[in-house]
Amino acid sequence: MRRTEQRPPGLRLQAVSKVFGTRDAPVIAASDVNLVADSGELLALLGPSGCGKTTTLRLIAGFERVDGGTIEIDGAVVASKSVHVQPERRRVGMVFQEYALFPHVSVRANIEFGLRRMASVDREARTKETLALTGLMGLEERMPHELSGGQQQRVALARALAPEPALILLDEPFSNLDASLRARVRAEVREILHAANTTAIFVTHDQEEALSLVDRVAVMLDGNVKQVASPHELYINPATRAVAEFIGDANFLPGVGHGDSIECELGILAARKPIRGPVDILLRPENIELLAAQPGLPASRVRNSLFFGHDQLVTVQLPTGTHLTARLGPSEGYVTDLPLQIAVNSPVIAYPRTNDDGGSI
Repeated sequence: MRRTEQRPPGLRLQAVSKVFGTRDAPVIAASDVNLVADSGELLALLGPSGCGKTTTLRLIAGFERVDGGTIEIDGAVVASKSVHVQPERRRVGMVFQEYALFPHVSVRANIEFGLRRMASVDREARTKETLALTGLMGLEERMPHELSGGQQQRVALARALAPEPALILLDEPFSNLDASLRARVRAEVREILHAANTTAIFVTHDQEEALSLVDRVAVMLDGNVKQVASPHELYINPATRAVAEFIGDANFLPGVGHGDSIECELGILAARKPIRGPVDILLRPENIELLAAQPGLPASRVRNSLFFGHDQLVTVQLPTGTHLTARLGPSEGYVTDLPLQIAVNSPVIAYPRTNDDGGSI
């Protein structure tokens, strides 16, 4: 039987580390980072400021040298303790936060910048192809200052795509856009990258941006990748409490696991995964329902309500004093001190409760 060649991943990081500072005062920016992006995949590196995601991007691009581990692009090792391929030889395209367009030349000239070594006929054909791919036909003779923010973003992307790189890196690419533009430009960029079938890594601290844009999300905390999953899986099944706290809004309630059920202040809840012993229960605001108070049962009470039109966030105080936040539709009004009962509308995820030293209780 003839064996089918399998294409290598677009990007692979294995046990990558980077330390700044001195031997006496080291600053660990990346620690044992493992990450794989399939060829043609859009993957977000998501984490708070200072978590190491920008350092990881710079290591992939070749702007920094790794202290340990290996980086492969399209199956070729470009970084290790003994190998450092220069950035310009890695076939990596960059889209910077500030776009970094050349202000004194046209859209066409910006796109052609990476095609200087091509024959003029090939350069013209590739430029035209890239203009069409990014929806910039008709704008090629304009100067950057004559374009909207969204159009400038597409020029930056077109310039990165023109040389047909193996990998595109985007560093907080939408942070300079007005909020009203971001959703539309995100959708455009996603469509362009999928059409180009280019492996792309987005670095962002914006959860909404990551969850709505990419095929998979890698959550980075404290210099290490904690979970890689599809946006849906990441939100529904966070691997750790730290990931759950970072992704979306989260309430936590103490309880005791009994296998397929968990006992807590709200009663007996169904567990999504079997667990035993002291736990912290994850309750997403949209999984909490507020019901009319029942005579003879302890009541919770409304403490605050934030109305957004399409939904509202209602903070409720339980009889023990614990506060939970519920995300509800706009039809009901919730006044302060209104008595209520609380129900949970789906099985819950729980995490073993830890002591101050990080060990399980």
